[in-house]
Amino acid sequence: MSPSAKSAAQTPKTRLASVIKTSRDIMRKDAGLNGDLDRLPQLSWLLFLKAFDDLEQNRMIVDPDYRPALPEELRWSVWAADPTTRKQGDALINWVNGTLLPGLGRLKGSDQAGDPRTTLASVFKETNNRMLSGYLLGDLIDQIDKVHFTSTDDIHTMAHLYESMLREMRDAAGDSGEFYTPRPVIRLMVEQVDPRLGETVLDPAVGTGGFLVEAYEHLRAQARSATEIAKAKSSIIGFEKKPLPYLLCQMNLLLHEVEQPTVTRTNCLTFTLVDQRKAGVDVVLTNPPFGGEEESSSLENFPADSRTSETAWLFLQVVMARLEKRKGRCGIVVPNGVLFANEGAPARIKKKLLTDFNLHTVVRLPNGVFAPYTLIPSNLLFFEYGGPTRDIWFYEQPLPEGRKNYTKTKPLRYEEFADLAGWWGGQDRVGRVENEHAWRVDAAQLAADGYNLDLRNPHRVDDLAHRSPEELVHELIAVEEGILAALRELQADLGSDA
Repeated sequence: MSPSAKSAAQTPKTRLASVIKTSRDIMRKDAGLNGDLDRLPQLSWLLFLKAFDDLEQNRMIVDPDYRPALPEELRWSVWAADPTTRKQGDALINWVNGTLLPGLGRLKGSDQAGDPRTTLASVFKETNNRMLSGYLLGDLIDQIDKVHFTSTDDIHTMAHLYESMLREMRDAAGDSGEFYTPRPVIRLMVEQVDPRLGETVLDPAVGTGGFLVEAYEHLRAQARSATEIAKAKSSIIGFEKKPLPYLLCQMNLLLHEVEQPTVTRTNCLTFTLVDQRKAGVDVVLTNPPFGGEEESSSLENFPADSRTSETAWLFLQVVMARLEKRKGRCGIVVPNGVLFANEGAPARIKKKLLTDFNLHTVVRLPNGVFAPYTLIPSNLLFFEYGGPTRDIWFYEQPLPEGRKNYTKTKPLRYEEFADLAGWWGGQDRVGRVENEHAWRVDAAQLAADGYNLDLRNPHRVDDLAHRSPEELVHELIAVEEGILAALRELQADLGSDA
């Protein structure tokens, strides 16, 4: 079989997997790239430019009046695609570093949402070329040019390959405090919150875009026309503080055919709660950062009696504010500390949650869902505007039979949520019954107990001898973090009284 015939016989998955493997092998040779934390961003911004140019060229064919968003010299088809005219070696590095990236970062768009020049400027304002060898960079460009973003097969295949690379990125980034939500958890949350076509979906801490991608796919499945597909694309919005996740998110959405996503590169906590309420949404799906501390300027956007340095509490207030105007609903990942903290600002925030909203379901995730990136036990809260909460259903998601934890090689699978999904009872949550994993708690009793939501399963014997060391350590860590948070609140109160 000739090389050309062999290439034609390859499936898109085989061909593109080979392109990605070769690309990564090339990048491993470059002295400027150290590990996947460097290689994936480098690959992402080059793929982004190739995809953007392919889509623009296709648009010009469909619409002869369309004018490209990029100046001609910055378009992939002009500076990169032809190896015989492309700059070589140091000349290529100097041009990319001195002309291409600064030119992209200086693009000026309109105030119109989704203006591609604004998006490009936001993506590339803080994007750097880390490769040192212009010859290796040229080899990498040749590989990327083999991906055809005008082909539906290539786009869909590349999207799956890219998501696998994002999982590897999560592995590499764990040591630096970055970890992302496993796809099975995202899928469960999206399916149970069930965004409907025409509703606006927000992730205020978007990361690499997992929730928005899943929400878009969920909305797109409901679309019956090109107009409704366009509505689904315009319905997802997000904010991301850090430049690297923002770049990865833009590429992720582009590969899922959301060409002009409404994702803003900013810290959502810099808006006042008054402004958050004005910009209401129908649905919030998010896994906000927790365990960190925010700048004092951001804290000033929150009422004095609910200010806290713990980001999880700040984002919970943002989410509640965003849902008030449209009487929306939410699925959010929170650490155990949010459940049991029952003094100071945390207690006041939880009181508002249970007074103004219906916190109908708390899903307690098993050990290791986010391991090894964090050992902090996590939970899923599902609530909707229109309180007060009368009672709360708790569901303790079990580990598979015979397992004590999840690992990178044996992660959580979506199929493990089958019993939970069957128990849920649809969007109206009808027919729920108590069982070995589910129980119902009266909200009035919770209020009397200081809004402590860290409740153990009453159907499970609380026998320390039969609880795993990992579970006990996790629980001790959570208790210590709660004590530390309470001490910080006390310190802040004492400082304000001085």
